[in-house]
Amino acid sequence: MKAITFVLFSILLAMQASAQEQTLISGQIESGGFGGPEISFSQIDGHFGILVGGYGGWYINHTFMIGGGGYGLVNDITAPLAARTFYNAGNDLRINFGYGGLVLEYVGLSDNLVHYSISTLIGAGGVGYGYRNNYSNNWNDNSPTSAVFVLEPKIGVELNVTPFFRIGGGGSYRLVRGSNLVGIEDSDLSDGSLYLAFKFGKF
Repeated sequence: MKAITFVLFSILLAMQASAQEQTLISGQIESGGFGGPEISFSQIDGHFGILVGGYGGWYINHTFMIGGGGYGLVNDITAPLAARTFYNAGNDLRINFGYGGLVLEYVGLSDNLVHYSISTLIGAGGVGYGYRNNYSNNWNDNSPTSAVFVLEPKIGVELNVTPFFRIGGGGSYRLVRGSNLVGIEDSDLSDGSLYLAFKFGKF
């Protein structure tokens, strides 16, 4: 019995000694970084919406990016009738919406003039109502808002303009959960988007 145990133990040690650790990123790590503005066009509560923001982060081995981003609704969208009735507000009541979070991106064939990228934003945001005057809210201290969870996968195509500048465009789908605001459901905030992005950095 002791001999069998010894043999099995020896085999296990030999297997561990010969095995090489497998990792997602191996060898020498080349680091870079980029960031820049982005504009997207989507539907918010059934209306045309323009969201402006940007993202960026640490770029690893010309392939993976780990960073963050954020976006906000910049054009006026009138609040739904249910909200205007509930808050006894007029047609000047507007929807406010913004979100941000962690961004993970994979860039394929990065050295090619034209290549692709796949990314996902995982984060949170808020939706609310307010009166807008030159895009500044002047509701009051009790502005109705609701926190939401946001997941937004994205796929696009990029063009290498210079070694330090890229232009990208594509589509995404914004999945929103958790809205408890009067007149705004999750489905009113969840929709597809078309985007245009500008990246500046060390690629």
